This record gives sequence, C-alpha cells and structure tokens, in this order.
Amino acid sequence: MKKIKLGSSDLEVGEISLGCMRMNKLSKKDASEVIENALDCGVDLFDHADIYGGGESESVFAEAINMNDDVREKMKLQTKCGIRKGFFDFSKEHILESVEGSLRRLKTDYVDSLLLHRPDALMEPEEVAEAFTKLKESGKVRYFGVSNQNPMQMELLKKYLPEDLIVNQLQLSLVHTPMIDAGFNVNMQNDPAVVRDSNVLEYCRLNNISIQAWSPFQHGMIEGPFIGNEAFPEVNAKLQELAEKKGVTDSAIAIAWILRHPANIQPVVGTMNKGRMQDIAKASAIELTREEWYELYLSAGNDLP
Repeated sequence: MKKIKLGSSDLEVGEISLGCMRMNKLSKKDASEVIENALDCGVDLFDHADIYGGGESESVFAEAINMNDDVREKMKLQTKCGIRKGFFDFSKEHILESVEGSLRRLKTDYVDSLLLHRPDALMEPEEVAEAFTKLKESGKVRYFGVSNQNPMQMELLKKYLPEDLIVNQLQLSLVHTPMIDAGFNVNMQNDPAVVRDSNVLEYCRLNNISIQAWSPFQHGMIEGPFIGNEAFPEVNAKLQELAEKKGVTDSAIAIAWILRHPANIQPVVGTMNKGRMQDIAKASAIELTREEWYELYLSAGNDLP
C-alpha cells in the first residue's frame, strides 16, 4: 500500500486507515484477525474514539493483539475526545481525563494523534492549548488534530496552539461531496454553490492539514451504504463498470475515487470483514483517469456548470 505523511508530522502511514468504532462487537479472536489482516494489507493507522462502544472498542483492540512494545511499533494509534452524553466538552479537565482513559484501555503509553471529535461551542482555546501542551510534554500524545471543524474554528485554535494541527477528519464519500461541489459552482445561484464549510478542502491543502474521510461508503450521515443500494442505480452501475474493467470490487473503486484527489485524503474504513478489507486495500494500486473520476462524480447525481 502507498504511504502518505499526515500533515506536517513525521507520521508515515498507509493511505487507507481502519476505523475501530465497531470493534466492541467482535470476540477477542475475531478482533485479532481483523487487526492482523489490516496490517497485512498495509493498513497501519487505527482510528479510535473514547466513545466507541463506550470505550470498549479500545479495550477489545488492545486485548485482541496482546498489546506490548513490539506490537505497538507496528502501528499508529489515533483516538478522539470531546463527545459526552448530551453535550460536547473541550475543557482541559475532560481532554486530559479522556486521554488517560484511552491510554489505559489501549494499554499503551502514548497515542500518535489525538483529535477533537466535534466542535464545542463553549470551547476556550487557551484551555485546549494547555491540555495539548501538557499531553505533548508528558509524551502521551505525539500530534494533534480535529474532526468536523471549519477553517475559522481551526484558526481560532491555532492562535493559541504551540504546534500545527495535522488532521481534520471530515465526512466524504462519492455521494457526499459538498466540499467538492462548491468549488465547481463558484458565483452561481444554485444549491451546490452554497459554501457550507468555509472552503475547508482548500484551507486544509493550503495549511498542510491531512483530511481523513469518514463514512466513505455512506450516504447521508447515518442512513447507510450507497454501494449496492437500489436508490443509487447510476453510481452503482458506473462503479461496477469500472470495477470489472480494473479487476477489483466496487468498494475499491469508491475508495480509489477519494484517493485520486490530489489533496492526499486518507479514507477511514470501518469494515470488520477481513475479505472486504483486502478488497478495499487494492484501491491503493488503482489509478483512475481524470475522465473516470469525473464520470463517477456525475454518476452520483452531480452536474458540472
């Protein structure tokens, strides 16, 4: 699998990562096989969050691989914090407590990256900076990022942070493309022209912040997958056509479409199916032409001006 650098960091990772939200539903044996299979595929960044399975997903992960120093060196671990029951919390106290909990469950001394999970309207950026500095100086977190934040929210944080944010995790799939749509429809009076994210795609490219694409197979936010969904006949037909042409699966083509973008976007794939992970990993070797990329974009119901 091809490697990419995350933002301005020295973290070199496979260009596809594994999201571990559903790992709490697996047995220790099954989880171990999923993790080892991912590593065999070249997937070495594992994305966690303190809320996944109420923290159990992190525990299952560590127990499944019998976490130790040798195993730890084979992978990069990322976790997120800030979502609590009924509210968001970027307080210094919560960030520090959350990281301690994740480290305990993951049975490790440090995580490679920590992301703030959802924007907290009550955020005090000075508090966040204090928490990040303490975590960095103690060696418990190597790098920091955010999730679901727009450029001005990141700018507010950056005013107080002593170092760069390296990641912004955002929803992106072939049928969820608002960050791309607005770029085609500049100064036009139609719905795709509405800039919903303050040009976050261009901002991240300009500031060397890696975008990690969550839910790369989903339509809407939680509605379900679009692949194989009869509600999306045109995009599925085009995916199947290109899959047959290139000798891979439709899922691999959907991921290859994201990878083809020059922003070096890293898809976060949440499958717990070993065979599907193997199929998806083949996307790293697929080179979509410019014409094929646009054909897929149009097949998803988009128009070009």
